[in-house]
Amino acid sequence: MDALGGRGVAKRIVLIGAGSAQFGFGTLGDIFRSPTLAGSCVVLHDINAASLRVVESAARAFVGDRGLPFTITATTDRAEALKRADYCIISIEVGDRFALWEQDWRIPQQYGIRQVYGENGGPGGLFHSLRIVPPILEICADVQRICPEAYVFNYSNPMSRICTTVKRKFPEMRFIGLCHEIASVPQHLPRMLETPLENLEFRAGGLNHFSVLLSVRYRDTGRDAYPDVRRKAAGYFESLPELRDIHTFLAAEGRLPSPVEEQALRRRARPWSERGLFRTILETYGYLPITTDSHFGEYIQWAYEVVDHKGILDFYSWYKEYCQKKPEARIRVTEDYEERVVPIIEDIIGDSGHEESAVNILNDGAIDNLPGDIVVEVPAIVGGKGIAAVRLGQLPRGFAGLLLNQVAVHDLTAEAILHSSRDLALQALLADPVVDSYRAAEQTLAAILSAQKPYLGYLT
Repeated sequence: MDALGGRGVAKRIVLIGAGSAQFGFGTLGDIFRSPTLAGSCVVLHDINAASLRVVESAARAFVGDRGLPFTITATTDRAEALKRADYCIISIEVGDRFALWEQDWRIPQQYGIRQVYGENGGPGGLFHSLRIVPPILEICADVQRICPEAYVFNYSNPMSRICTTVKRKFPEMRFIGLCHEIASVPQHLPRMLETPLENLEFRAGGLNHFSVLLSVRYRDTGRDAYPDVRRKAAGYFESLPELRDIHTFLAAEGRLPSPVEEQALRRRARPWSERGLFRTILETYGYLPITTDSHFGEYIQWAYEVVDHKGILDFYSWYKEYCQKKPEARIRVTEDYEERVVPIIEDIIGDSGHEESAVNILNDGAIDNLPGDIVVEVPAIVGGKGIAAVRLGQLPRGFAGLLLNQVAVHDLTAEAILHSSRDLALQALLADPVVDSYRAAEQTLAAILSAQKPYLGYLT
């Protein structure tokens, strides 16, 4: 059976936010290369009819030209899309993504709050959550009413706060958050340790975008590889190409650079690019973050002093330009899956018992020194009965202390949304370790509520 042929188990897979070319095309490419999903109906849903038509046209042409065993439908009617759904994949944003993101980032800074980024943690993460969680709750309410047995996979950010709020509102829903940041571990470890990925057994855990490599072991000898990570990491990251150079290469080529190409990139490297905080965490706490300064730094009150601000700004500028370019209406089927959702669906259908390296799921005992009602990012076993978190036990005390600083923030964010409460939103802001001034918090919240009234007017 080749990657595009054969017969699988026919399912109804709904892509919510499919009008986004970046999400829609990438996910369709993964679905179309899956023999397990052959025969399935793929439903494209978006509220933007024009964007939806572009993705629908590309999907129909791709399937028709290759004679693939998939059915494509598209609709702006969410209730219609969800009928008989087995799997729903959410990737949405609200409003003008980058204009609002920059308000989330810059308005707190205007009032003296030193946040390094504005997407997932800190005040920006709160404001982003207050905008995007209500429409996701509306989607989930429809799922609960129309297809309550469906698995729902979320790609939208802020991942941890979205998932915590959804599980609080719909505790029985099969709702799982997925993020690609874990891919940095298999990208770096084999090169750093000079051994194939297949020879490494590793686990990471924490919160989304706030997670570290907890353990790594050589399969052939059973030996702990973390002493080698700590010994080799500095030299490895000193010589890495700048992240913006890699991102530019990926955008142009759609692949990782070859060893020769990477050496050319390394020759103009700036050591530890976007890894100032990354390096501090590794040296001070002894654990390797799985993401870079822009994400990790949003959660830590002293991060502003040590992050690589230039690297963060370079990345943001590149990412904004990349997302705002009108992409070619093209679906690609690559040698491997671009994201993890399709392999996870295959593992559920096939009852594989495979260990997935990172999912966002209700803690419920996976991490002993975090509360059970907060969503965490941990490995999980995927099989016919669903997705079960791997129990990691106690996290290292120092790192757990940083994570515990976020518990009240995520809890109050969820409660502010569920109760439409401005007072609780202010409390969430004041609980955030990045915020060190009551007046700044109050003024920042007032400014954001005014600037984003069409999205936050529900807070009273």
